[in-house]
Amino acid sequence: DPYYRFNDVMYRWISLDNWTYSRTFKTPFDVKKWQKVNLVFEGVDTVAQILMNNITLGRTDNMFNRYSFDITSVIKEVNFVEVRFLSAISYAAEQSRYHKAYSIPPACPPPVQKGECHANFIRKEQCSFSWDWGPSFPTQGIWKDVRIEAYNHYYLIYFSLTSFFVKNAQQWSLEIESVFDVVSSKPIAGLVTVNIPKLQTQQAFCVELQPGEGSIVLLVNINKSSTVEAWWPNGHGKQTGYDMTTTFVMETGYKIEKFSKAYFRTVELVQEPIPGSPGLSFYFRINGRPIFIKGSNWIPADSFQDRVTYDTLWLLLKSAADANMNALRVWGGGIYEHDEFYNICDEIGIMIWQDFMFACALYPTDQNYLESVKAEVFHQVRRLKSHPSIILWSGNNENEAAIASNWFSIPYADRDVYIKDYVMLYVKNIREIVLSEDKSRPFVASSPTNGLESVKEGWLSQNPYDTHYGDTHFYDYSSDCWNWTVYPKTRFASEYGFQSWPSFSTIEKVSSTEDWSYTSNFSLHRQHHENGNDQMLQQIEHHFKLPQSTDPIKKFKDTIYLTQVMQAQCIKTETEFYRFSQSEIIKGEGHTMGALYWQLNDIWQAPSWASLEYGGKWKLLHYFAQNFFAPLLPVAYEDKDVLHIYGVSDLHVDHKLTLKVVVHAWSSLEPVCTLAKDGVTVKAQSAVLIYKESMNDFLKGCRNCTRKSCVITFYLVGRDGLQSPTNHHFLSSLKDAEGLEKAYLSASVSQQDDIYIFDLQTTAIAAFVSLDVGSIKGRFSDNGFLMTEKKKVVVFYPWEPTSVEELEKSLTLTSLVDVV
Repeated sequence: DPYYRFNDVMYRWISLDNWTYSRTFKTPFDVKKWQKVNLVFEGVDTVAQILMNNITLGRTDNMFNRYSFDITSVIKEVNFVEVRFLSAISYAAEQSRYHKAYSIPPACPPPVQKGECHANFIRKEQCSFSWDWGPSFPTQGIWKDVRIEAYNHYYLIYFSLTSFFVKNAQQWSLEIESVFDVVSSKPIAGLVTVNIPKLQTQQAFCVELQPGEGSIVLLVNINKSSTVEAWWPNGHGKQTGYDMTTTFVMETGYKIEKFSKAYFRTVELVQEPIPGSPGLSFYFRINGRPIFIKGSNWIPADSFQDRVTYDTLWLLLKSAADANMNALRVWGGGIYEHDEFYNICDEIGIMIWQDFMFACALYPTDQNYLESVKAEVFHQVRRLKSHPSIILWSGNNENEAAIASNWFSIPYADRDVYIKDYVMLYVKNIREIVLSEDKSRPFVASSPTNGLESVKEGWLSQNPYDTHYGDTHFYDYSSDCWNWTVYPKTRFASEYGFQSWPSFSTIEKVSSTEDWSYTSNFSLHRQHHENGNDQMLQQIEHHFKLPQSTDPIKKFKDTIYLTQVMQAQCIKTETEFYRFSQSEIIKGEGHTMGALYWQLNDIWQAPSWASLEYGGKWKLLHYFAQNFFAPLLPVAYEDKDVLHIYGVSDLHVDHKLTLKVVVHAWSSLEPVCTLAKDGVTVKAQSAVLIYKESMNDFLKGCRNCTRKSCVITFYLVGRDGLQSPTNHHFLSSLKDAEGLEKAYLSASVSQQDDIYIFDLQTTAIAAFVSLDVGSIKGRFSDNGFLMTEKKKVVVFYPWEPTSVEELEKSLTLTSLVDVV
């Protein structure tokens, strides 16, 4: 396995070599019967010369492009086809040498990443040259389908549909674009029929296709007497799609029938003045409704894309939806994802913020490079624009910030060259193409950006992290993450996060016994973020005692557990801060309308910011996300010794609820006191203050609880069975908690249909109770929780067949006091 131990470095020679793929094949049809025959590559990774029967058909230099070669005069009965690859590393280095006028930083990744140089000079998955969470595996090969197309008269290359709501007519319409290659030397006339039975909509169009490659655009008005169900994000409604048939019948007698799904939704990115605040808002309206964006950032699911199956994608995306996420950002250093990825997002209501594939670097703008990028953007926009899940195109990841904050130490006198390149690439090229090809969704040039303010400042704002505009990325590993005041009260948080280690069962598969310590060569090798392992320990030390066990493997497992507890608690605090800031403006800041933490998934088994481990196992963070992204949630924080509880809701109607607060002494499973506040109104899609009391008074009324001896839990409950998750608020660091004693945890497992019931029991209050069943695939209904009652039932949902015996054998139960 290339991921085993140090193989990423051992196998470096593979990417330094050139490789040739070849085969001989018989043509399965009579060549003479067809006017045109093409050899089509949906994806070539990356730099190659394509030959057929020893004739060069052409070259490829862009992993994200589709290549079609005319082989009409080359193909025979028996053929020899070759794809001669050039090492991506040597090609990138060569391109960088050619660029003599001025350097384009960064030349190389930081040494801790053990990566390759000049990724920005090749149109290839940028993180395949290494990243701060992933290995360097600059692959080469045919990474998508390759086929032969033979046709007479005409051929349909792209087919896409986008929906619009025409306000003044109060009617939905569909724009259908078809890109054809017409072989004949004169135009071909014909009839196109569009039929959407469920919407009683049928329209016919007379069309004329011109010779060569060109497109026809048809506008279909949906029957007004039909009720159109819109496509809604997860948690806001259904993801209705309508079966649609488009039939092309041309005078040549050749018919094409296209079956597709039509979805109806509108998206607006609202950037408007906010009363009482300088700057502009930055939020998404879907079908006219403002939606708080909850989710994460997506990176490639594997260094080797052929290992990514439909099941891999389904598991990861379903896990996002199951944690109450409604959006993911497809980050700009990876790949434009597979069709299945977007199909699944359409089906389960995950909105996609789609970056173009440029990240954390400056890029060349010479003619060849721009031509390649243009073809890539045309192809990807045409391929993807039919998906209702995609709500935004974004030009790049962090490149506006890279110039504005001068990451690459460019002398001030040379800045203009780079600004000119920036505008040339993202605005004059990418943006122009996007606007011409897709009018159905917004475009921003970068992330983070100040949105319209950046545009006003010539597309490069002085400070792209300004909290009064656009989106922000924020990372701080040294401040105490429980302190909400360190977080930016931004309009939209599109990246923020903390690292943790994946569970032992995940690490075990790619390591050997001598690797199982936090300071082993393996542990250092796997950490690609400078000082990352130390930063985790420092963050843990703010609130927890570090493991001191004399048994090295126990110490390693304890440390892994604590990194996951720390990460979950940190991102919980930060995300709750963003959620309770959505309805308020304080000192000009607030109206936060998005929280996308970094990052959802892992590319290999290593410490990273992910909440899902490589293989899909949920870290404690992902279980916490299920709660901190819940549609209804009470959130507590303290400000100057005053306790505030907010009611946060994504629900579409107001609810009258009861706030229940339960205070426990750490030393007892019996509550010290409880408080119920009835008739609390939690407003639809907002965050409102529902409880406020000085901490001193609160503790006094609770039989003299102290900060160190007690803990607060609370939840919202309604009459109709509506209930929020139970949230917790710690009054002191857990390393200072008084009365927290060793809890004896036990579980009995039983099967019920295809799920498993874990009946848990504890002898004392237990913090951060973690159930782990090793490498048995599946997830629990809840994990990492604070157990304040003797019993709790947790459900296990298996992803593959298992048994009560297997689960009992694999189960380990850990709580904070088990760390010694």
